[in-house]
Amino acid sequence: MPPFFMNKRLIVLLVSIILLVALIGFSLRERENISWPEQFVKDIVGFGQNIASKPAGYVQGLVENVQDLTNTYSENQTLKARLEELVQLETEVIDLTRDNEELRGIIGIEENLRDFNVVHATVIARNPDQWQETIIIDKGQVNGIETNMAVQTASGMIGRVKDTGQFTSTIELLSARNPNNRVSALIQSDESNVFGLVEGFDREREELMVRKIPFDQEVQEGSRVITSGLGGIFPKDLLIGEVTEVAQDEYGLTQIAYVKPASSLYDLEHVMVIERTAVGQSEIEQDSQDEEAE
Repeated sequence: MPPFFMNKRLIVLLVSIILLVALIGFSLRERENISWPEQFVKDIVGFGQNIASKPAGYVQGLVENVQDLTNTYSENQTLKARLEELVQLETEVIDLTRDNEELRGIIGIEENLRDFNVVHATVIARNPDQWQETIIIDKGQVNGIETNMAVQTASGMIGRVKDTGQFTSTIELLSARNPNNRVSALIQSDESNVFGLVEGFDREREELMVRKIPFDQEVQEGSRVITSGLGGIFPKDLLIGEVTEVAQDEYGLTQIAYVKPASSLYDLEHVMVIERTAVGQSEIEQDSQDEEAE
């Protein structure tokens, strides 16, 4: 083939490549003016996309709301559980604080009762019958508990041991409606002590009644009432309560002192059973120990 035709073809190929590149560049260049068919198609496509995007956005928002509700419910359950735990902890703290104070009081009283045998006990049951004001404690004969031993809390005397079992005992409270439930009492006064008997419980006033007070004896309100130790059963100086009012008896021959109990007779948990020791027993035991040591 002659060189002339070869050069002609080469020139045509180069011109074609240049035109193709120019057309590609022109098509890729952003045009400012868009024809109305292209604009129409573009508007239809945009409108369809807009219609399709709203349900999709609604569904997405609904899913997110459900997730938020689920998370909120879970957090609410967690907070509720923690709140219940907090209430339980507060209750336990109150109970422990109360037990701590009560046991501290018992320890302090035990120092003043070193001449007596003291057995600590816990109330495990109470008779619901109001005519039998009794409680049951978790100590019995195996612990040295005997009938008619005095029973008190850290605040004051509450009653006596009515009967005993091997492992439990029944305590008759001072508020029991038992005519034989008497305690020889002493009302402390600045001038002279006044003796009487704790007999009966006024349920309207929720106070004990000290009877057989001589008419000529002056009893002041606010006076402390303690056990006299003269009855032969209860030890001396156990606190019973405080005088709130003094009145004549139904015959006008003696006086009655209404006494607010030093200890609650209803809210009972920890008690002490006190055994009265014989007079001089501690000295006799000490002398025997000294003789054995010699």
